[in-house]
Amino acid sequence: MKRRRRIRRRVRNIPFEKIVPNMITSGSVLCGMFSLIMTYQRHFLPSATLLILAVFFDYMDGKVARSLGGSSAFGEELDSLADALSFGAAPAFLIYAEYIDIGGGMPGVLATAFFALCGVLRLARFNVTHVQGSFQGLPIPAAGMTLASLVIGGIPLTPKIAAMVMAALGILMISAIPYGNLKLLRKGNVNKIKSLSLAAVVMSCVVILREKSLLALIGMYIASGPLGIDWGAWLAKNPDIDEKPAHEKE
Repeated sequence: MKRRRRIRRRVRNIPFEKIVPNMITSGSVLCGMFSLIMTYQRHFLPSATLLILAVFFDYMDGKVARSLGGSSAFGEELDSLADALSFGAAPAFLIYAEYIDIGGGMPGVLATAFFALCGVLRLARFNVTHVQGSFQGLPIPAAGMTLASLVIGGIPLTPKIAAMVMAALGILMISAIPYGNLKLLRKGNVNKIKSLSLAAVVMSCVVILREKSLLALIGMYIASGPLGIDWGAWLAKNPDIDEKPAHEKE
């Protein structure tokens, strides 16, 4: 009886600031699950849209956790599991169903599995490797958004090319190529002129490219890694101030 009372007390005493971020992360999990269901029912555009919504939850849970001071080991593990579903398994299944299917044969199956596997490996490495500043390898949310943006943009791909895209993204995720971490930017340390210029580029892409704008913007981010462009450092007034452990959140 005493043990049960202690357990109940521990559950009741969970701080509110630790519950809220985990509830937001759960939104990402639900988006990933609903996306899988939509893909199974061959509603590909709603499925891709749900994955973009998952990015919003993925961004907000870390932001809320930092603002409330409610970061926890449990939250970090939950976030990784949510990412594996929403940005690994769900987008891979979406591309397989939309572009590859039976016509892609075994190479298409292997490429789909390879993307999901690399995503999980990327998350595992992210959780145990404590580095400063930039991400090591393409973050899995960016890789998942790339696949979703192909569907949203209505990009026509053959099964072979779709498989190659997933394989290439998988390799980028497990690579050592540095990618800028925009989440390290802090209020008061953002160059207003550069941020306004970037916002103008984003708006121009949306107006000109419309449904293909998301793919174009993510493509710019993917290319920034091999080109050695750190968007976080470029936007910061003083990059040294924003230099914090990247394992804070992907």
